[in-house]
Amino acid sequence: MPSFRQKLLKALYPLIMRLSKSGGRGKVLASPPTQDAPVPFYELAGALNTGQELDFSQLKGKRVLLVNTASNCGYTNQYEELQQLSEQFADDLVILGFPANDFKEQEQADDHAIQQFCQVNFGVSFPLMKKSVVVKQATQNPVYQWLTQARQNGWNEQAPDWNFSKYLVSADGRLTHYFGPAVSPLSETIISHLQQ
Repeated sequence: MPSFRQKLLKALYPLIMRLSKSGGRGKVLASPPTQDAPVPFYELAGALNTGQELDFSQLKGKRVLLVNTASNCGYTNQYEELQQLSEQFADDLVILGFPANDFKEQEQADDHAIQQFCQVNFGVSFPLMKKSVVVKQATQNPVYQWLTQARQNGWNEQAPDWNFSKYLVSADGRLTHYFGPAVSPLSETIISHLQQ
């Protein structure tokens, strides 16, 4: 059951999206053409929130959108948009949600509660990973180390600047884009890259 805060944030979501685009959270970064990663994406692995390991070699041939998520954020309604995106591009896109509590205590729940919240309120069926740290610090999730270190991914140093920052990896394992939190998963900006 959503809290009063979650209901309020859902109602305010369209306004939050409009206002935050002008605040720098609508940033889009793109890789130089054919920039290869010094550390192959498919050598990575992550822990699903069920405790099972997801070997990223299983994702070969599909685009992957990696998103740091939170249940009590103004952008939380993007769960619904991410689910729509995963259904729209089900044949060639995998979305991976990485719950994190890195921004103002907006994800305090445990993995089980996060999974329930996402399924009940947004119908989320795409994989959620174990809650972890996504910002640059000693305990940063290794997947996010790859996403935010040019010496691993080939070009990008941009760490998530808020919840629902998005990283797009091509079907051949190259990090191609960073999309800020204010870029809707259903925006023309993202859809156009998925249709290429």
